[in-house]
Amino acid sequence: MSDSRMKILEMLSEGKITADEASSLLEKVSTSENVANDSVERIEPAHTSPRYLRVVVDSADGDKVNIKVPMSLIRTGIKLSALMPTDAADAIKEQGIDLTMLKDLPADELIQALRELEVNVDSADGDTVRIFTE
Repeated sequence: MSDSRMKILEMLSEGKITADEASSLLEKVSTSENVANDSVERIEPAHTSPRYLRVVVDSADGDKVNIKVPMSLIRTGIKLSALMPTDAADAIKEQGIDLTMLKDLPADELIQALRELEVNVDSADGDTVRIFTE
């Protein structure tokens, strides 16, 4: 079993993620493993644009954040950083990710760029941050 799969199952058993989140993550790992094994580039059809941007934060202190942002809000020009809780934004900034740069992209280009977005942060003090589209 791959390290990624083991990590996902550990997070599930520790209650850091829900069963649905684990299933989604395992599906993504499986897809990327299949692509790597087949040496075939994965091409997403245009009609499978992501519908949501997800931000999931589990702090070592027991705080949990689970944000599901419809892509339609992003298309209307709302800034991602304005939707994110301060703790989550700080954790993302600490990892060198500046979401404010995304506001200058045209909406269609932003949605296209977000299609393959996956951010996974595991801090030394036990905090986890996951940002992905679905």
